[in-house]
Amino acid sequence: MCPSRLACLLLLCAAPVVAPHAQTVTITGVVFADRNGNGKQDPGEPGVGSVAVTDQRDVVVTDAQGRYTLASAAGTGLVAVSLPDGYRAPARSWQKLPASAASAVVNFALQPGASPREFTFIHASDTHIAEASVPRMRLLKAITDSVKPAFVVVSGDLVRDALRVGEAEARGYYDLYVRELAGFTVPVWSVPGNHENFGVERSKSGVSASHPLYGKGMFRSYLGPTYFGFTWGGVHFLGLDSVDIDDESYYGHVDDTQLAWIEKELATVRPGTPVVTFQHIPLVSGTLMGAGIDETSVAPSLITVKGKRLYRHVTSNTTEVLARLTKAHPLAIALGGHYHAREAVTFDYGGTQLRFQQSSAVVGPAPQMGKMARSGVMLYRVSDGVVDAGTFIPLDPPGAAATEH
Repeated sequence: MCPSRLACLLLLCAAPVVAPHAQTVTITGVVFADRNGNGKQDPGEPGVGSVAVTDQRDVVVTDAQGRYTLASAAGTGLVAVSLPDGYRAPARSWQKLPASAASAVVNFALQPGASPREFTFIHASDTHIAEASVPRMRLLKAITDSVKPAFVVVSGDLVRDALRVGEAEARGYYDLYVRELAGFTVPVWSVPGNHENFGVERSKSGVSASHPLYGKGMFRSYLGPTYFGFTWGGVHFLGLDSVDIDDESYYGHVDDTQLAWIEKELATVRPGTPVVTFQHIPLVSGTLMGAGIDETSVAPSLITVKGKRLYRHVTSNTTEVLARLTKAHPLAIALGGHYHAREAVTFDYGGTQLRFQQSSAVVGPAPQMGKMARSGVMLYRVSDGVVDAGTFIPLDPPGAAATEH
Protein backbone atom coordinates (compact mmCIF):
# COMPACT_ATOMS: atom_id res chain seq x y z
CA MET A 1 0.00 0.00 0.00
CA CYS A 2 1.31 3.47 -0.84
CA PRO A 3 2.09 5.65 2.20
CA SER A 4 0.67 8.83 0.65
CA ARG A 5 -1.52 10.11 -2.16
CA LEU A 6 1.60 10.62 -4.28
CA ALA A 7 3.67 7.65 -3.24
CA CYS A 8 2.82 5.49 -6.29
CA LEU A 9 3.01 8.22 -8.92
CA LEU A 10 6.49 7.37 -10.17
CA LEU A 11 4.94 4.18 -11.54
CA LEU A 12 1.48 5.51 -12.32
CA CYS A 13 2.80 8.44 -14.35
CA ALA A 14 5.02 6.43 -16.68
CA ALA A 15 2.98 7.77 -19.61
CA PRO A 16 1.86 11.08 -18.15
CA VAL A 17 0.10 12.74 -21.08
CA VAL A 18 -3.61 13.14 -20.37
CA ALA A 19 -5.36 13.18 -23.72
CA PRO A 20 -8.24 15.67 -23.99
CA HIS A 21 -11.64 14.23 -24.81
CA ALA A 22 -13.47 16.07 -27.55
CA GLN A 23 -16.45 13.72 -27.31
CA THR A 24 -18.63 12.83 -24.35
CA VAL A 25 -17.34 9.80 -22.47
CA THR A 26 -19.79 7.69 -20.48
CA ILE A 27 -18.03 6.57 -17.32
CA THR A 28 -19.47 3.89 -15.09
CA GLY A 29 -18.03 2.22 -12.05
CA VAL A 30 -18.27 1.44 -8.39
CA VAL A 31 -16.72 2.95 -5.29
CA PHE A 32 -16.16 0.21 -2.73
CA ALA A 33 -14.59 -0.53 0.64
CA ASP A 34 -11.37 -2.38 -0.15
CA ARG A 35 -10.96 -4.09 3.21
CA ASN A 36 -8.08 -6.36 2.20
CA GLY A 37 -6.23 -3.71 0.18
CA ASN A 38 -5.90 -5.72 -3.03
CA GLY A 39 -7.59 -3.10 -5.25
CA LYS A 40 -10.43 -5.45 -6.28
CA GLN A 41 -13.99 -5.70 -5.02
CA ASP A 42 -14.12 -9.12 -3.38
CA PRO A 43 -17.14 -10.83 -1.83
CA GLY A 44 -18.04 -9.10 1.40
CA GLU A 45 -16.59 -5.74 0.32
CA PRO A 46 -19.58 -3.41 0.00
CA GLY A 47 -20.03 -0.44 -2.25
CA VAL A 48 -19.83 2.97 -0.58
CA GLY A 49 -22.91 5.12 -1.13
CA SER A 50 -23.25 8.91 -1.29
CA VAL A 51 -19.71 9.46 -2.60
CA ALA A 52 -19.19 12.36 -5.02
CA VAL A 53 -17.54 11.45 -8.34
CA THR A 54 -16.41 14.23 -10.68
CA ASP A 55 -14.67 15.10 -13.94
CA GLN A 56 -13.93 18.67 -12.72
CA ARG A 57 -17.13 19.85 -14.35
CA ASP A 58 -20.03 17.63 -13.34
CA VAL A 59 -20.55 15.87 -10.02
CA VAL A 60 -22.62 12.72 -9.45
CA VAL A 61 -23.20 10.71 -6.28
CA THR A 62 -22.92 6.94 -5.88
CA ASP A 63 -26.03 4.93 -5.07
CA ALA A 64 -26.40 2.65 -2.04
CA GLN A 65 -24.30 -0.03 -3.80
CA GLY A 66 -21.54 2.46 -4.63
CA ARG A 67 -22.41 2.59 -8.34
CA TYR A 68 -22.28 5.71 -10.47
CA THR A 69 -22.64 6.89 -14.07
CA LEU A 70 -21.00 10.09 -15.26
CA ALA A 71 -21.29 11.53 -18.78
CA SER A 72 -18.00 13.42 -19.03
CA ALA A 73 -17.45 16.15 -21.58
CA ALA A 74 -15.00 18.18 -19.47
CA GLY A 75 -12.01 17.50 -21.68
CA THR A 76 -9.52 16.95 -18.84
CA GLY A 77 -9.32 13.18 -19.28
CA LEU A 78 -9.64 12.62 -15.52
CA VAL A 79 -12.23 11.28 -13.11
CA ALA A 80 -11.95 11.60 -9.32
CA VAL A 81 -13.76 10.86 -6.08
CA SER A 82 -14.23 13.25 -3.20
CA LEU A 83 -13.00 11.10 -0.35
CA PRO A 84 -15.76 10.61 2.24
CA ASP A 85 -15.14 10.82 5.95
CA GLY A 86 -13.61 7.66 7.33
CA TYR A 87 -12.07 6.47 4.06
CA ARG A 88 -8.63 6.81 2.50
CA ALA A 89 -7.36 6.25 -1.03
CA PRO A 90 -4.48 3.73 -0.96
CA ALA A 91 -2.73 5.35 -3.94
CA ARG A 92 -4.68 8.32 -5.29
CA SER A 93 -8.27 9.52 -5.53
CA TRP A 94 -8.23 10.13 -9.31
CA GLN A 95 -7.71 8.15 -12.48
CA LYS A 96 -6.99 8.89 -16.12
CA LEU A 97 -9.53 8.03 -18.77
CA PRO A 98 -8.43 5.96 -21.76
CA ALA A 99 -7.69 8.14 -24.76
CA SER A 100 -10.44 8.57 -27.36
CA ALA A 101 -12.77 6.08 -25.69
CA ALA A 102 -16.54 6.55 -25.90
CA SER A 103 -17.03 4.71 -22.62
CA ALA A 104 -14.94 3.62 -19.67
CA VAL A 105 -15.28 1.63 -16.47
CA VAL A 106 -13.49 3.32 -13.57
CA ASN A 107 -13.70 1.78 -10.10
CA PHE A 108 -12.34 3.31 -6.91
CA ALA A 109 -11.05 1.14 -4.09
CA LEU A 110 -11.19 3.00 -0.76
CA GLN A 111 -9.86 1.74 2.51
CA PRO A 112 -11.90 2.29 5.68
CA GLY A 113 -10.15 4.26 8.39
CA ALA A 114 -10.76 6.33 11.50
CA SER A 115 -12.61 9.64 11.49
CA PRO A 116 -11.22 11.45 14.54
CA ARG A 117 -12.97 14.58 15.78
CA GLU A 118 -9.58 15.95 16.79
CA PHE A 119 -6.65 16.01 14.39
CA THR A 120 -3.87 18.23 13.06
CA PHE A 121 -2.77 19.10 9.57
CA ILE A 122 0.14 21.03 8.07
CA HIS A 123 -0.26 23.86 5.59
CA ALA A 124 2.87 24.34 3.49
CA SER A 125 3.36 26.48 0.39
CA ASP A 126 5.77 27.53 -2.33
CA THR A 127 8.17 24.61 -2.37
CA HIS A 128 9.56 25.70 -5.79
CA ILE A 129 11.40 22.43 -6.05
CA ALA A 130 14.64 22.11 -8.01
CA GLU A 131 17.80 20.15 -7.28
CA ALA A 132 19.13 23.05 -5.19
CA SER A 133 16.00 23.18 -3.02
CA VAL A 134 15.60 19.45 -2.34
CA PRO A 135 17.02 19.96 1.19
CA ARG A 136 14.12 22.36 1.88
CA MET A 137 11.63 19.66 0.92
CA ARG A 138 13.39 17.25 3.24
CA LEU A 139 13.06 19.75 6.08
CA LEU A 140 9.31 19.75 5.41
CA LYS A 141 9.30 15.96 5.52
CA ALA A 142 11.30 15.97 8.78
CA ILE A 143 8.75 18.31 10.38
CA THR A 144 5.94 16.07 9.15
CA ASP A 145 7.62 13.00 10.60
CA SER A 146 8.11 14.83 13.89
CA VAL A 147 4.64 16.32 14.50
CA LYS A 148 2.71 13.48 12.79
CA PRO A 149 -0.23 15.38 11.29
CA ALA A 150 -3.15 13.59 9.67
CA PHE A 151 -2.11 15.04 6.31
CA VAL A 152 -0.33 17.92 4.57
CA VAL A 153 -1.77 20.48 2.14
CA VAL A 154 0.59 22.35 -0.19
CA SER A 155 -0.83 25.53 -1.70
CA GLY A 156 0.95 25.82 -5.00
CA ASP A 157 4.19 26.88 -6.64
CA LEU A 158 5.31 23.33 -6.16
CA VAL A 159 8.02 23.46 -8.84
CA ARG A 160 10.72 26.00 -9.54
CA ASP A 161 9.12 27.00 -12.82
CA ALA A 162 7.09 25.58 -15.68
CA LEU A 163 5.82 28.93 -16.95
CA ARG A 164 8.91 30.08 -18.78
CA VAL A 165 10.81 26.90 -19.68
CA GLY A 166 10.65 24.08 -22.20
CA GLU A 167 9.13 20.64 -21.70
CA ALA A 168 12.27 18.78 -20.61
CA GLU A 169 13.10 21.25 -17.85
CA ALA A 170 9.50 21.50 -16.64
CA ARG A 171 9.13 17.72 -16.55
CA GLY A 172 12.34 17.48 -14.56
CA TYR A 173 10.89 19.69 -11.82
CA TYR A 174 7.60 17.78 -11.74
CA ASP A 175 9.45 14.46 -11.60
CA LEU A 176 11.48 15.78 -8.69
CA TYR A 177 8.39 16.95 -6.80
CA VAL A 178 6.68 13.58 -7.24
CA ARG A 179 9.83 11.75 -6.19
CA GLU A 180 10.28 13.73 -2.99
CA LEU A 181 6.65 13.55 -1.89
CA ALA A 182 6.59 9.80 -2.52
CA GLY A 183 8.54 9.41 0.71
CA PHE A 184 5.93 11.08 2.91
CA THR A 185 4.10 8.74 5.27
CA VAL A 186 0.87 10.78 5.41
CA PRO A 187 -1.37 11.94 2.55
CA VAL A 188 -0.19 15.06 0.72
CA TRP A 189 -2.72 17.19 -1.20
CA SER A 190 -1.32 19.67 -3.72
CA VAL A 191 -2.98 22.46 -5.70
CA PRO A 192 -1.38 24.39 -8.57
CA GLY A 193 0.22 27.80 -8.33
CA ASN A 194 1.22 30.09 -11.14
CA HIS A 195 4.53 28.28 -11.68
CA GLU A 196 2.78 24.98 -12.47
CA ASN A 197 1.18 26.34 -15.66
CA PHE A 198 3.41 24.87 -18.35
CA GLY A 199 4.79 27.04 -21.15
CA VAL A 200 2.24 29.85 -20.76
CA GLU A 201 4.80 32.60 -21.13
CA ARG A 202 5.38 31.47 -24.70
CA SER A 203 7.80 34.24 -25.62
CA LYS A 204 10.18 32.81 -22.99
CA SER A 205 9.31 29.10 -23.01
CA GLY A 206 9.06 28.60 -26.78
CA VAL A 207 6.12 26.24 -26.13
CA SER A 208 3.15 26.21 -28.48
CA ALA A 209 -0.34 26.71 -27.07
CA SER A 210 -1.30 23.52 -28.95
CA HIS A 211 1.11 21.39 -26.89
CA PRO A 212 -0.93 18.64 -25.15
CA LEU A 213 0.54 19.57 -21.75
CA TYR A 214 0.24 23.34 -22.22
CA GLY A 215 -1.12 25.34 -19.32
CA LYS A 216 -2.74 23.12 -16.71
CA GLY A 217 -2.19 19.95 -18.73
CA MET A 218 1.17 19.17 -17.16
CA PHE A 219 -0.16 19.49 -13.61
CA ARG A 220 -3.08 17.20 -14.43
CA SER A 221 -0.81 14.62 -16.04
CA TYR A 222 1.34 14.32 -12.93
CA LEU A 223 -0.90 15.31 -10.02
CA GLY A 224 -4.49 14.96 -11.21
CA PRO A 225 -7.37 17.41 -10.78
CA THR A 226 -6.47 21.06 -10.32
CA TYR A 227 -9.32 21.38 -7.80
CA PHE A 228 -10.92 18.71 -5.62
CA GLY A 229 -12.55 17.95 -2.28
CA PHE A 230 -12.23 15.50 0.60
CA THR A 231 -13.73 15.17 4.07
CA TRP A 232 -11.73 14.47 7.20
CA GLY A 233 -12.89 14.44 10.80
CA GLY A 234 -16.17 16.17 10.07
CA VAL A 235 -14.55 18.98 8.02
CA HIS A 236 -14.75 19.30 4.24
CA PHE A 237 -11.52 20.45 2.57
CA LEU A 238 -11.54 22.11 -0.84
CA GLY A 239 -8.34 22.42 -2.83
CA LEU A 240 -8.98 25.24 -5.31
CA ASP A 241 -7.20 26.55 -8.38
CA SER A 242 -7.07 30.33 -7.99
CA VAL A 243 -4.71 30.89 -10.93
CA ASP A 244 -6.31 31.77 -14.26
CA ILE A 245 -4.58 32.44 -17.60
CA ASP A 246 -5.06 35.31 -20.03
CA ASP A 247 -2.85 34.86 -23.10
CA GLU A 248 0.73 34.83 -21.69
CA SER A 249 -0.16 36.09 -18.22
CA TYR A 250 -1.53 34.50 -15.07
CA TYR A 251 -3.77 36.28 -12.59
CA GLY A 252 -5.79 35.54 -9.49
CA HIS A 253 -9.22 34.31 -10.57
CA VAL A 254 -11.52 31.30 -10.17
CA ASP A 255 -13.11 30.57 -13.54
CA ASP A 256 -16.78 29.96 -14.21
CA THR A 257 -16.42 26.19 -14.61
CA GLN A 258 -14.79 25.91 -11.20
CA LEU A 259 -17.36 28.23 -9.59
CA ALA A 260 -20.14 25.95 -10.83
CA TRP A 261 -18.19 22.90 -9.64
CA ILE A 262 -17.86 24.36 -6.12
CA GLU A 263 -21.64 24.59 -5.89
CA LYS A 264 -22.11 21.04 -7.17
CA GLU A 265 -19.41 19.62 -4.89
CA LEU A 266 -20.76 21.33 -1.77
CA ALA A 267 -24.29 20.23 -2.63
CA THR A 268 -23.08 16.68 -1.87
CA VAL A 269 -21.79 17.70 1.57
CA ARG A 270 -24.10 17.76 4.59
CA PRO A 271 -25.27 21.35 5.20
CA GLY A 272 -23.52 22.95 8.15
CA THR A 273 -20.30 20.98 7.65
CA PRO A 274 -17.34 23.36 8.17
CA VAL A 275 -15.25 24.02 5.05
CA VAL A 276 -11.52 24.71 4.80
CA THR A 277 -10.13 25.93 1.47
CA PHE A 278 -6.55 26.05 0.30
CA GLN A 279 -5.40 27.74 -2.88
CA HIS A 280 -2.29 29.50 -4.18
CA ILE A 281 -3.21 33.11 -4.95
CA PRO A 282 -5.02 34.30 -1.81
CA LEU A 283 -8.70 35.11 -1.69
CA VAL A 284 -7.90 38.11 0.55
CA SER A 285 -4.63 39.83 1.41
CA GLY A 286 -3.85 43.17 3.01
CA THR A 287 -0.09 42.75 3.04
CA LEU A 288 0.40 42.10 -0.66
CA MET A 289 -1.82 44.91 -1.83
CA GLY A 290 -0.29 47.21 0.77
CA ALA A 291 3.12 46.68 -0.80
CA GLY A 292 2.10 48.99 -3.64
CA ILE A 293 1.92 48.67 -7.40
CA ASP A 294 4.83 47.05 -9.25
CA GLU A 295 4.94 47.94 -12.94
CA THR A 296 8.46 46.79 -13.88
CA SER A 297 9.07 43.22 -12.70
CA VAL A 298 8.54 39.98 -14.64
CA ALA A 299 5.13 39.68 -12.90
CA PRO A 300 3.78 43.23 -12.52
CA SER A 301 0.87 43.95 -10.20
CA LEU A 302 -1.81 44.86 -12.72
CA ILE A 303 -3.36 43.08 -15.69
CA THR A 304 -6.11 43.95 -18.15
CA VAL A 305 -8.55 41.09 -18.82
CA LYS A 306 -11.51 41.65 -21.16
CA GLY A 307 -11.10 45.38 -20.82
CA LYS A 308 -11.03 45.37 -17.01
CA ARG A 309 -7.97 46.39 -15.03
CA LEU A 310 -7.30 43.87 -12.23
CA TYR A 311 -4.82 43.37 -9.43
CA ARG A 312 -3.39 40.01 -10.43
CA HIS A 313 -1.84 38.73 -7.19
CA VAL A 314 -5.08 38.45 -5.19
CA THR A 315 -8.13 36.53 -6.41
CA SER A 316 -10.10 39.04 -8.46
CA ASN A 317 -13.56 37.48 -7.95
CA THR A 318 -13.39 36.57 -4.27
CA THR A 319 -16.96 37.69 -3.61
CA GLU A 320 -18.23 35.19 -6.21
CA VAL A 321 -16.19 32.42 -4.60
CA LEU A 322 -17.39 33.28 -1.08
CA ALA A 323 -21.02 33.37 -2.20
CA ARG A 324 -20.72 29.71 -3.22
CA LEU A 325 -18.57 28.57 -0.30
CA THR A 326 -20.85 30.02 2.36
CA LYS A 327 -24.23 29.20 0.80
CA ALA A 328 -24.92 26.30 3.17
CA HIS A 329 -21.62 25.78 5.00
CA PRO A 330 -19.53 27.81 7.45
CA LEU A 331 -16.10 28.73 6.08
CA ALA A 332 -13.73 27.72 8.87
CA ILE A 333 -10.62 29.21 7.26
CA ALA A 334 -9.20 29.95 3.78
CA LEU A 335 -5.49 29.24 3.32
CA GLY A 336 -3.19 30.64 0.65
CA GLY A 337 0.41 31.25 -0.33
CA HIS A 338 2.05 32.97 -3.31
CA TYR A 339 4.08 35.77 -1.76
CA HIS A 340 6.29 33.89 0.71
CA ALA A 341 5.09 35.62 3.87
CA ARG A 342 2.74 34.85 6.75
CA GLU A 343 -0.44 36.80 7.14
CA ALA A 344 -3.74 36.52 9.00
CA VAL A 345 -6.77 38.60 8.00
CA THR A 346 -10.25 38.57 9.54
CA PHE A 347 -13.19 40.52 8.24
CA ASP A 348 -16.94 40.66 8.55
CA TYR A 349 -18.89 38.91 5.81
CA GLY A 350 -22.63 39.26 6.25
CA GLY A 351 -22.29 39.27 10.02
CA THR A 352 -19.88 36.33 10.11
CA GLN A 353 -16.18 36.64 10.84
CA LEU A 354 -14.16 34.97 8.08
CA ARG A 355 -10.48 34.09 8.44
CA PHE A 356 -7.87 34.18 5.69
CA GLN A 357 -4.34 33.05 6.43
CA GLN A 358 -1.29 32.80 4.18
CA SER A 359 1.74 30.62 4.78
CA SER A 360 5.35 31.55 4.14
CA ALA A 361 7.49 29.60 1.67
CA VAL A 362 9.18 26.24 2.17
CA VAL A 363 11.82 27.16 -0.42
CA GLY A 364 13.14 29.98 1.75
CA PRO A 365 12.49 33.56 2.80
CA ALA A 366 11.95 36.28 0.22
CA PRO A 367 13.97 39.44 0.90
CA GLN A 368 11.31 41.80 -0.46
CA MET A 369 8.91 40.77 2.32
CA GLY A 370 11.27 41.65 5.16
CA LYS A 371 10.72 40.17 8.62
CA MET A 372 7.39 38.57 7.64
CA ALA A 373 9.14 36.20 5.26
CA ARG A 374 10.72 33.72 7.66
CA SER A 375 10.47 30.29 6.05
CA GLY A 376 8.21 27.73 7.68
CA VAL A 377 4.86 25.96 7.74
CA MET A 378 1.67 26.23 9.79
CA LEU A 379 0.34 23.42 11.97
CA TYR A 380 -3.43 23.60 12.55
CA ARG A 381 -5.37 21.72 15.19
CA VAL A 382 -9.02 20.85 14.50
CA SER A 383 -11.43 19.95 17.29
CA ASP A 384 -15.10 19.20 16.59
CA GLY A 385 -14.94 21.19 13.35
CA VAL A 386 -13.22 24.23 14.86
CA VAL A 387 -9.84 25.15 13.34
CA ASP A 388 -7.46 26.93 15.71
CA ALA A 389 -5.26 29.93 14.85
CA GLY A 390 -2.37 27.70 13.88
CA THR A 391 1.19 27.31 15.13
CA PHE A 392 4.11 28.50 13.03
CA ILE A 393 6.93 25.97 12.68
CA PRO A 394 10.09 27.58 11.23
CA LEU A 395 12.34 25.74 8.81
CA ASP A 396 15.34 27.92 9.68
CA PRO A 397 16.83 29.22 12.93
CA PRO A 398 16.13 32.84 13.94
CA GLY A 399 18.16 35.37 11.98
CA ALA A 400 18.59 33.18 8.89
CA ALA A 401 19.44 35.30 5.86
CA ALA A 402 16.82 35.99 3.24
CA THR A 403 17.59 34.60 -0.20
CA GLU A 404 16.44 35.21 -3.75
CA HIS A 405 14.36 32.46 -5.41
